[in-house]
Amino acid sequence: MLGKEKLLEVRNLKKYFPVKGGVLQRTIGHVKAVDDVSFDLYEGETLGIVGESGSGKSTLGRTLLRLLDPTDGQIIFQGNDISKLSNRKMRPIRKDMQMVFQDPFASLNPRMSVGEIIEEPMLVQRTLTRKERKDKVIDLLEKVGLSPEARTKYPHEFSGGQRQRIGIARALTMNPKFIIGDEPVSALDVSVQSQVLNLMEDLQDDFNLTYLFIAHDLGVVKHISDRVGVMYLGKLAEIGPKHKIYDNPLHPYTQALLSSVPVPDVERKREKIKLQGELPSPSNPPKGCVFHTRCPEAHERCRVEIPELIHQGEEQYVACHLYTSESDI
Repeated sequence: MLGKEKLLEVRNLKKYFPVKGGVLQRTIGHVKAVDDVSFDLYEGETLGIVGESGSGKSTLGRTLLRLLDPTDGQIIFQGNDISKLSNRKMRPIRKDMQMVFQDPFASLNPRMSVGEIIEEPMLVQRTLTRKERKDKVIDLLEKVGLSPEARTKYPHEFSGGQRQRIGIARALTMNPKFIIGDEPVSALDVSVQSQVLNLMEDLQDDFNLTYLFIAHDLGVVKHISDRVGVMYLGKLAEIGPKHKIYDNPLHPYTQALLSSVPVPDVERKREKIKLQGELPSPSNPPKGCVFHTRCPEAHERCRVEIPELIHQGEEQYVACHLYTSESDI
C-alpha cells in the first residue's frame, strides 16, 4: 500500500504440531496448521483472514503474537525479527501486540473484577502508579461504552456484548499498535455484532490501531476489512484489496466461498459452486496444490506442483496454476 509503513512482515511462516504414536509415543507425523504463509500488514489497515474451520486462521494469529512458537519462517514486527525471541525479550514487545478472543466469557477471569481484569496488563508491565491505573481503567471503560461503575462488577454480571467490550478494553490497556481479533463477534447475537464492529472501527481511528481480523463470516469481514486473505489447509490461497476479492475472486476456492453467501436481492441470482469431498486432514495434506482434490478446475500440474502466490494486479495475489505471473507475460 503506497504511502504506508509496514508494521508486520510475515515470511514463509510455518507452524507444525507433532503427531505422536506407538508405545514410545514417537513423532510419526505433523499437523501442518500453518504452512509457508507470507504477507505484509501496513500501519492503520485491517486485514481480514477467512477460510473454513481447520484452515489455520486462529493458529496463524496465535503464532504471530508468539503465543505459539513458529516451526519455521520469520515474523518481523516494526522492523525486528521476533520469531525466535525468548519470553523475556518478548515481554516489552507484547504491550504493542494484543488479542481479542472469540469467547468473551471464557477469556475473562470470573474471580477478578472488571477493574482488576483491565488493570492486570499494567501490573505486569509495571509502568503506572495505582492512581494512574485506576484513572486509565475508568477512561477505557468509557471509551468502549461502559460506565465507570462497571469496574467493581464481575464478568458474569454482563451480557455477551458487554463482556466483549471489556475484552477490547483490556486489549487497549497498554496502547498497542497491533490487535488480532480471533473471531471477536462470532459468539455474539447478530444485533450486537454490528455495535462491536462499529466500536472497533472507531477505536482504530482513535488509537491508530492496525487489525488482523480473523472470521468465517464473509459479510463481517467485508464490512471491517481493507484487504482480505483467504486461507485453505494452512496456506494462503489469495490475498488482495477487499473490492478485488469480493468483486473479482480469482482462486476457485475463493469463488466457491463467495458463492455460498446469501444475496439479499431476490432478482439477482448467483450460481452456487458446490465443492466435492471433505476438507483433507492437515496431518496428511494432498501433494501439489492442497485444493486440487476438491477443485473443479484441477489439472495434472495441480497434482504435482505447489503453486506460488503470484501478483495479478492492484496488490492482488493468487496461488493457482490457472494464472501466470505478470512478470511472465
